[in-house]
Amino acid sequence: MLEILSRGFRDARQYLQGMRTLNEENLGEALKIVRMSLLEADVEFQVTRSFLDRVKEQAIGEIVQVKVKHKDKKLKVTPGDHFIRLCHDELVRLMGPADVSLNFPAKAVNSIMLVGLQGSGKTTTAAKIARFFMKSGKRPLLVAADVYRPAAVDQLKKLGQDLGLPVFADSSASPPEICRLGQNQALELGANLVIFDTAGRLTVDEALMDELYQIQQFTSPDNVLLVCDAMIGQESVNVANAFNKRINLSGFILTKLDGDARGGAAISIKEATGVPIKFLGMGEGLDRLEEFRPEGLASRILGLGDVVGLVKDFEEVIDEKQAEQDAMRMLRGNFTLNDFLSQIRTIKKMGPLQDVVEKMPFFPGGLPPQANFDDYELVKIESMINSMTPSERMIPDAINESRIERIAKGSGRKGNEVRDLLSKFKDMRDLMSAMGGGKLRGRWKRLKGIKRMFSGGLGNLMGGDPSASPTPDNPFGLPEVNKAPQVSKKSLEKQRKKNKEARKARKKSRR
Repeated sequence: MLEILSRGFRDARQYLQGMRTLNEENLGEALKIVRMSLLEADVEFQVTRSFLDRVKEQAIGEIVQVKVKHKDKKLKVTPGDHFIRLCHDELVRLMGPADVSLNFPAKAVNSIMLVGLQGSGKTTTAAKIARFFMKSGKRPLLVAADVYRPAAVDQLKKLGQDLGLPVFADSSASPPEICRLGQNQALELGANLVIFDTAGRLTVDEALMDELYQIQQFTSPDNVLLVCDAMIGQESVNVANAFNKRINLSGFILTKLDGDARGGAAISIKEATGVPIKFLGMGEGLDRLEEFRPEGLASRILGLGDVVGLVKDFEEVIDEKQAEQDAMRMLRGNFTLNDFLSQIRTIKKMGPLQDVVEKMPFFPGGLPPQANFDDYELVKIESMINSMTPSERMIPDAINESRIERIAKGSGRKGNEVRDLLSKFKDMRDLMSAMGGGKLRGRWKRLKGIKRMFSGGLGNLMGGDPSASPTPDNPFGLPEVNKAPQVSKKSLEKQRKKNKEARKARKKSRR
């Protein structure tokens, strides 16, 4: 995701590596690298120029403090780190504001109107929006107002059936009337949130705009969201401006961001239109929609991870109390292959492995080009563990060569793959035991195998020396990570509180 953007910033940071100061000459070269990356990523030209001017203005003449003392430790900050921090802050400003919550006035039934071109993903997004607000206790009603695209109504009905939600449709009425009738019947159908799935066109035309304007006049929706395909690049700005002139937009939903290596729409659209991004859609799954956080996306673009987003994803797929009990048991050394399997299934629920790893703040400048996280690897591990007996999962040390061959045949894998899995498991168990005993520094020699946890070794994957030996302070043999913008405890606590309230609302709605 956003590979071209990330590569440009990574190259600029590498160019500034070894520089002692930022001056007109080296800063100009770094900005040139970033400019080429932004234009290649289809960022709108005026937005690109404004971004570069602001970064240059803030960087020139500012004294870079290369050594910082913090809690009796000296931290080194390079001009490259300083440059990336300025880029991060400016990206956040471009894509902000931080508060992206939708406006829901206090009334019996709230409403969201989705608009956009054909093929942007409105119908799937309507279901994703419904799924998103179901987590906070809302009871959505989907209204099928796209009467032109073949099977659009049937598609929405199928998605509603998957979510257990009512879908309102009327083949004898016009789209504005369908939306008005659906809104009027919401309370009768037990709903307090109505989502209008409207029709699109291949291009913006007057007939489309007239129809959408009538729907807006008939229903007075609380929020009008433009669903925009991130892969159309600069054209997204033209489309957004065309819709915003006729319909008062509340915000954007950028879809298919996971399939876009450029990312120009994410940076350009808010700055060019003044309308904020509200949600990001990634993947086909109905839970693959997340509230837009400019600081999170900026950090991912710059290869600094997204800790808050990672915590949010994790807390949505686990039972907090059960996770605490499991963690305490595993830290006491009671770590079995059943636990290993449970962790793998949790990771799979969080989305594609590549997306999960990108949110981890361990890859300065973005994931290395050679890094390849294949979700099928998790499937292979799961199949091998599923081929073991209950006793083998509980006591992996009892698995001998004959058992390895049986497990390999049962899972359709090779004996070496089973051996590699057992080796990785034992490395993880050693790490858990060392952490639980508080003796990580004293037992680091036992953890050399941890570098094999991923193919090629963690140190190798992160750009370090694969032959480097672990040390008590660095048991993984990882390279020094450049300093990323720190995530405050307040942000993490706020997200945990929000997730806790959402879980309570889900339990309440089930009753």
